[in-house]
Amino acid sequence: MYSNLKNFSSQIKRGKPSKVLKKKDNIIFMFMCFPLLISLIIFSYIPMCGIIIAFQDFNSRDGIFGSKFVGLKHFEFFFKSQDAWRITRNTVGMNLIFIFAGLIFAVVLALMLYEVKKRIFTKTYQTILILPNFISWVIVGYMMYTLLNPAQGIINHLLESFNMKTVAWYSEAKYWPIILAIASIWKKVGIDCIIYYAALMGINHEYYEAAELDGATKLQQIRYISIPFLIPIITILTILAIGGIFRADFGLFYQLTRNSGELYETTDVIDTYVFRALKNMGEMSMSAAVGLFQSVVGFVLILVTNLIVSKTNPENSLF
Repeated sequence: MYSNLKNFSSQIKRGKPSKVLKKKDNIIFMFMCFPLLISLIIFSYIPMCGIIIAFQDFNSRDGIFGSKFVGLKHFEFFFKSQDAWRITRNTVGMNLIFIFAGLIFAVVLALMLYEVKKRIFTKTYQTILILPNFISWVIVGYMMYTLLNPAQGIINHLLESFNMKTVAWYSEAKYWPIILAIASIWKKVGIDCIIYYAALMGINHEYYEAAELDGATKLQQIRYISIPFLIPIITILTILAIGGIFRADFGLFYQLTRNSGELYETTDVIDTYVFRALKNMGEMSMSAAVGLFQSVVGFVLILVTNLIVSKTNPENSLF
């Protein structure tokens, strides 16, 4: 290593371009990328061959290459079913709530965290915010059941203590959009908050000092300095989130609701519907068709959203 550094410094002194060393560095970086590239090929690109299942009456005996080709039959079955509108509405509607409510909470928390001056407290708050992200939805589901159990739940006990009517939470579908939104924000807001906080840390502090000299209040500093600097990263994360608007968090909608049929009106989404179809009827072809539909729509939404952003403000677009 010392000899390489010595050669490198000597080349700089002689004014010669270090093309050989640059090539060596690129080779090293390529080798470092190999594990990621291999895993990407194995787990992301090779499985794309299975898309053909969506256009077949797949059975394990005949396999992918022997199953009967049926074209768009499974897509027609899904879109003509009586549940298609309900699960699509729930998926898109809940994801829109998660995206915009999560965005607001994450930005507000990041701004609050940025105002904490002592780093020891900042690290403590960061840890507290991130921890929920590492808790399994199964555990969160049991925690939620402890709160919402109709007979022994903590919330119903509190309602009784105030002489209020108790609620059969797992039978009342109307409450669950709010419950699921709260659970999703609680679990995921920490990661987004840290991303926005990192963006705030990159702002030159001289802007705030100049604003203070001009008599700007904290709210004015946030409005005219912090928010404009956050808009590019907010735009990129929102574009990526919109790309997944047709995909729901399976653990959230399945574990927290305990797969209660009485809640399907507001909590049944595409992913849980496909899971039940695969589990109860073994419809692998229909599951593949719905998965392909989600991927294609997500890809188109990313392109369209990015195109709109690039037309309004090219600097904030994803590509």
